[in-house]
Amino acid sequence: MKAKQKKQNRSSAVNSRLIRRPIQRCFALFLLPTFAAFCIGFLYPFVHGLYLSFCRFTTTSSAQWVGLQNYQEAISVPGFVHAFGYTALVAVTSLVLINVLAFAVAFALTRGIRGANIFRGVFFMPNLIGGIVLGYIWTMIYDGILAHYNTALVLNSTYGYWGLIILMCWQQVGYMMIIYIAGFQSVPEDMLEAAKIDGANGWQTLTRVTI
Repeated sequence: MKAKQKKQNRSSAVNSRLIRRPIQRCFALFLLPTFAAFCIGFLYPFVHGLYLSFCRFTTTSSAQWVGLQNYQEAISVPGFVHAFGYTALVAVTSLVLINVLAFAVAFALTRGIRGANIFRGVFFMPNLIGGIVLGYIWTMIYDGILAHYNTALVLNSTYGYWGLIILMCWQQVGYMMIIYIAGFQSVPEDMLEAAKIDGANGWQTLTRVTI
């Protein structure tokens, strides 16, 4: 019986090596399309945009190198510090809220509730909407529905700030939710059961085991 099992293990190992060899030989071929798309869609535009930031131009073909002059002019604008601080505040606030909300939603959807797959699709769907369409949707909400009831709501800078935060959270929570769900599902059930047997409550299991 043991000899038969060893023979089966040896044959499965040989088969796995035979399968891996063609893949390893064609690794570059599989990698090339993704790498080319990354270079064309991200790397080249990033490098080209960085170069243009040091140039003065009306069209990209007429770009002339001016060094740090563009940055010096931008910093010297009176409202630069306020705009930079406002942008940083929006980035930090949205980052914290997106991760907290996504973590809470992912935790709720991995508790075995009914319709979890439907809720996952609903929460992830805004992430599939393009930026232009997203702008039109929220323009209709702010300038149409909300302005109909209270015009000051869309004219106040404080409400505008939180409106932008809500927009970013609405779009990005679903994407981060998928990542957190994958993390929750990667936790072995044996560890969770062992924690319950040892007397850990829900909060202790979440903080000491899951996280």
